[in-house]
Amino acid sequence: MQQEEPGRSSDWDRGVPTAVIARLPQLLRILDSAASRGVDTLSSDDLARRIDVSSAMVRKDLSILGFSGTRGVGYEVAALRLQIADVLGLSTDRPVAIVGMGHLGRALAAYPGFPAQGFRIAAAFDRDPAIIGSRVGAEGDLVVRHESGLERDVAAAEIRMAILTVPPAAAQRVADRLVAAGVVSLLNFAAVALQVPPGVQVRRTDIAAELQILAFHARQSTAIGDRATVMA
Repeated sequence: MQQEEPGRSSDWDRGVPTAVIARLPQLLRILDSAASRGVDTLSSDDLARRIDVSSAMVRKDLSILGFSGTRGVGYEVAALRLQIADVLGLSTDRPVAIVGMGHLGRALAAYPGFPAQGFRIAAAFDRDPAIIGSRVGAEGDLVVRHESGLERDVAAAEIRMAILTVPPAAAQRVADRLVAAGVVSLLNFAAVALQVPPGVQVRRTDIAAELQILAFHARQSTAIGDRATVMA
């Protein structure tokens, strides 16, 4: 009989709102920073200020997952950090594949922060003969493989997560092959919406769209500054 962890129910992960899960990585970064500074406890107010939400929302988010702090003290940083990492699936090794080893793919493969967060870039693929066989990664210890062996290599390494940094025209084709090989989570940098079967999660990162949003805010700030100058 499987035992439940203290303070958590066996069905803690059923029906958890996506918005709650989306805030957990932010909370984890705050807790990582606090732990590195030797901070033992943080209150819900401390956490809320850093992610720009109310303290009530922080308490509600954590209570949904079965976590509770101590009144007047707050949350133990070390314990909550481990619990959130466990919820996010970071307590075990998470091999990740990258498909598309252009400038962005190489930069991601070389990012030194992944291992500390529980992610290991385990495979890199491309179809350009000039790139096949080259070495990438933070230590230069990862050899770029030909895309033709993608299904075989991904399945053999039991990789369940992948990053797509391929051109938009190739993204759906590559996503289909990754899903067929057993990948259930995709981070897509291609500017195209992917069609995937139920049970496969896709997060899309559109850098151009994010810059457009920032351009809007920059324009608004400039307009406010111009109006202030005129009024003065």
